Amino acid sequence: MHMHLKNRLTTLFAILATSVVLSACTRTDDQPDVADEVDTSMDSLVSAAWLLEHLDDPDLVVIDATVLIEADASGNLLSINGRESFEAGHIPGAVFADLLGDLADMDSELEFAVPSPEQFAAAMGALGVGGDSRVVLYDRFNTVWATRVWWMLRWIGFDQAAILDGGLNAWTAEGGAISTDAVAPTAKTLTVNLRADQIVGQDEVRAAIGNDSVHLIDAMTEQHYRGEWAMYARPGHITGASNVPTTALFDESGKFRSHDELDALFAGDRGERAITYCGGGIAAAADAYVMHRLGFTDVAIYAASLQEWAADPDNPMDVVLEFDDGDD
Repeated sequence: MHMHLKNRLTTLFAILATSVVLSACTRTDDQPDVADEVDTSMDSLVSAAWLLEHLDDPDLVVIDATVLIEADASGNLLSINGRESFEAGHIPGAVFADLLGDLADMDSELEFAVPSPEQFAAAMGALGVGGDSRVVLYDRFNTVWATRVWWMLRWIGFDQAAILDGGLNAWTAEGGAISTDAVAPTAKTLTVNLRADQIVGQDEVRAAIGNDSVHLIDAMTEQHYRGEWAMYARPGHITGASNVPTTALFDESGKFRSHDELDALFAGDRGERAITYCGGGIAAAADAYVMHRLGFTDVAIYAASLQEWAADPDNPMDVVLEFDDGDD
């Protein structure tokens, strides 16, 4: 009996040992090795090839921030919500960010008015962005809309965001699929750690005029900067501002120009204060985004821009006269 019991115990131990080994093998298959875990590093500018590789990363939220500009019967330019174009086709899994709705202060008379930090954080949380998320932003055309959302994320203290270089066109050119499927994101909580100095009002802009240590940068076209035509109440630019048109940031494919080409556009000490502006704080965000990537450490956007500034006759503006163009 003793020998029989010993044999039974030996067999039982063998079965248990085999079970433990099989269980361990199963856990190894279900839980990837550290070396196989998702790489959560991400530059602030990513290529379509990078996004193709990482599109299924569980922490990645892809956001379409498209706004359409159309002319009415009188030739006035109108900003149109881009949701319809998004629903007609977008990067698979992407969600839509409404710069004319949830991501704006709808009580303001100004278009694209910045909402409160809490409202913006809640809107992004509703899109599935949490503190442990990574975000890739794009739009259908020239990327400036995406940079505005990128800058507001930076404003509330969220740094794990990137721009898709070349936007939707680059995605399709890389062979990326287009989807019409609706996505219902899981809402998350996004904590505000506000960098209040990243978005400024007209008081700080007024204080910058005549201050050599603060650089005002107009992101409008050269013709608008010069005052040859005006989209707002008065022609020209804020007194003392230099001009780096957003159109100069991109090559013919719609991608950002090389580092050296962009670096040549922006003068000044990388540590000094710079404030970018445009008409409604959209193109200004593209200039600010590029400056941030170039190593400028103290950049802000004047979000209300010429919508607000030009409407107040007490705010100084200049035009560039013909005899100032250097052709004499």
